[in-house]
Amino acid sequence: MGGFKEVFREDSKYKAFFVSMVTFALAFGLYKGVLDNYLAQVVGMSEFDKGVSEFFRELPGFLLIFFLAVFYTFSAEKIYKVGAVIMVCGLAMQSVVPPVRFLVILAMFIYSLGEHVQLGMRNTLTLEYAREGRGGIALGMQNAVHQMGMLAGYLIIFAVCLFAGKSTALFKPVFIVSSAILLLGFMFSLRMTGSSETDKAKRRFYFRCKFSKYYMIEVFYGARKQIFFTFGPYVLVLFYGADAMIISLLFAISAVCCFAASPLAGRMIDRFGYKIIMITDTLILVIVCFFYGFAHHIFPRDIAFVVCCVNYILDSVISLASMASNVYVKDLSDSPEETRATISTGVSVNHLISILIALFGGWIWHTLGIETLFILSAILGLVNSAYAATIKTGSTSSATGH
Repeated sequence: MGGFKEVFREDSKYKAFFVSMVTFALAFGLYKGVLDNYLAQVVGMSEFDKGVSEFFRELPGFLLIFFLAVFYTFSAEKIYKVGAVIMVCGLAMQSVVPPVRFLVILAMFIYSLGEHVQLGMRNTLTLEYAREGRGGIALGMQNAVHQMGMLAGYLIIFAVCLFAGKSTALFKPVFIVSSAILLLGFMFSLRMTGSSETDKAKRRFYFRCKFSKYYMIEVFYGARKQIFFTFGPYVLVLFYGADAMIISLLFAISAVCCFAASPLAGRMIDRFGYKIIMITDTLILVIVCFFYGFAHHIFPRDIAFVVCCVNYILDSVISLASMASNVYVKDLSDSPEETRATISTGVSVNHLISILIALFGGWIWHTLGIETLFILSAILGLVNSAYAATIKTGSTSSATGH
């Protein structure tokens, strides 16, 4: 991976940004490493309940544009810090509330609100801190560092389960430690003294005709992403009986692969262009979905479980191609402010379909089976590829956008 100094501007606060980001990623790795098993084994959520919880967990992504409208006078750095505070509050609440579905889902909602606020700012700040023409590799490095932090969290969970047993009593202490690490990350973020100006477009949904294809791609990507993110691990927990140690190990391996692949994905975007990457990504997805939904019909149960784990990792890797859409936005934008506003709106558009998929995905699984659920994901991927193929790149794209 190329040096940070070659990719990021020296006058930016990229160092504090990356230190805080890896700390937040560590806390998330600990939290995510036990969350699915906590919901299944302690809270007792079924596949349908999981879909309902994901509806509320993803709802902040859709509400993000309204949140940002309230704070439109804040700089991107300040909004990033506000997100950190909200995350601390949500995870601290998860640490103390009893395993009652309503309270657990409320804590997930609060944490997710902060997480989504940071998600939009993370990509924005990365592009703003990057040198001219280095947007793709900058996003790749950001993803790699984030994966590295999550990897540490997953490995810690694996080690704890390996040496201290697989008792569900471990879940609450993990939430407490994660809350403390989030607070530490917030302290690091206070060193980000930049004042990136926000745009008046934050007062409303920032829609421009030239970004219409970006919005549609975000809709398709949000739908297919949600199926794997929500139900991929839960299939392994409920259908195959995977425990927290196995799930955290799977997440760790996935993080290692994404860490290694992120800079490569960024370079491929810069070299081959965002259009080629967006099309290729979703074509591979069809193969992944087929094996995830039908492996138990083709192989013995133990082998099918391994096949699903491999395909979960492959999906995580090809999902890195989502960076291409951010570079596409930057290519069309007239200013950094327009890039920021458009990406923020894109996150909300992405989640408009995500919350519906989360809500009905559990019902589809429960009534029609996991086969139908992942066939739906494959179809959405194909539609995404077909739509991405209509993008006009280079000067032609810019010309048609104005």
